[in-house]
Amino acid sequence: MNDYRRVRLAMVGLGNMGHVHARHIAALSGAELVAVCDVNPQVADTYAAEHGVSAYYDYRNMLANAALDGLVIATPHYDHVQIALDAFAQGIHVLVEKPIAAHAADARKMIIGYGAALAKQPDLLFAAMFMQRTYGHWQKIKDLIDTGELGQLVRTTWIITDWFRSQAYYDSGGWRATWRGEGGGVLLNQCPHNLDLYQWLVGMPQRVTGFASLGKYHNIEVEDEVTAYMEHANGMIGHFITSTGESPGTNRLEIAAEHGRLVFENGKLTFYRNRSSMLRHIRESTQGFAKVEHWVCDVPFQHHGRAGHDLIIANFADAIAQGAELIAPAIEGYHSVALGNAIMLSSLERRPVDIPLDEDLYARKLQDLSATSRYEKPAAR
Repeated sequence: MNDYRRVRLAMVGLGNMGHVHARHIAALSGAELVAVCDVNPQVADTYAAEHGVSAYYDYRNMLANAALDGLVIATPHYDHVQIALDAFAQGIHVLVEKPIAAHAADARKMIIGYGAALAKQPDLLFAAMFMQRTYGHWQKIKDLIDTGELGQLVRTTWIITDWFRSQAYYDSGGWRATWRGEGGGVLLNQCPHNLDLYQWLVGMPQRVTGFASLGKYHNIEVEDEVTAYMEHANGMIGHFITSTGESPGTNRLEIAAEHGRLVFENGKLTFYRNRSSMLRHIRESTQGFAKVEHWVCDVPFQHHGRAGHDLIIANFADAIAQGAELIAPAIEGYHSVALGNAIMLSSLERRPVDIPLDEDLYARKLQDLSATSRYEKPAAR
């Protein structure tokens, strides 16, 4: 990349997030928005006029005719796969919205396609819109875990029910909250961020038992309330509880460990720090009821206080132009998709599900659900 030329980026999908991303791209000093694409010509024309760029109604025409370095994808989930693969085939870097795919088999297909393209273009980039990885509190928690400050982890419980959505939200797009159009509900739309952070912080479980309610609070055909129980190889257990039907909701992450309990809630990170090892105390104490002495510590962290989508896009542009390290490589996005799929598969089959996930089995389940979906996909333009 010549240093005198800004990175040329295009936006495909101009819905709730896509048009915001387009504005973020246009505001970057190191990048320029050169084209926008949406299957709705009126939408594409509106944002093309706003930014003074070319409008396309078919991404394939855009890939063939626009001079691009990178592509940002914010279309319905099922479309991510082919758009990304077609971009890779032309040597175009890709940043994809979460989730990277609707199911793990498709996510793997994208990763395999990316790997094949890398053989021809070793500097090709594939990034994901996991902007919460830039948040100071999550980074601090990861640091405390990775440096051994917490010791052995024994339990991770995340109650994340502040993803409240009204019926009007679901009615705003015909593809939303349908099996054929979106591929799932809260696990696939809102919670990919939390599922990504869960596995980023404490790793993937070995086994998952999930309980999902379909359309419990909304007139939708997919899940809007989920409870999951995770079993990890190191003996740690996990709980993941989420909903789009609670207001006010809760966002509380609690990690119980050998050296104490770490809690993040209401913007505050608190470490109930044990003076000595809890696990050693269990083995060695001669007093049946004596607890480990602990201190309550407020843990400081620096947080930028923004949504962070612009930071991921800026990082993507910097990685293209200057070789910066990606904040969220999309290959890691496979894990959040597989974890969400495992929870749903467990609920649908009413049994625990082992990880690695049987990707083909879940894909068939999703295909069966899609066969009775109310969604009708618009004709391609």
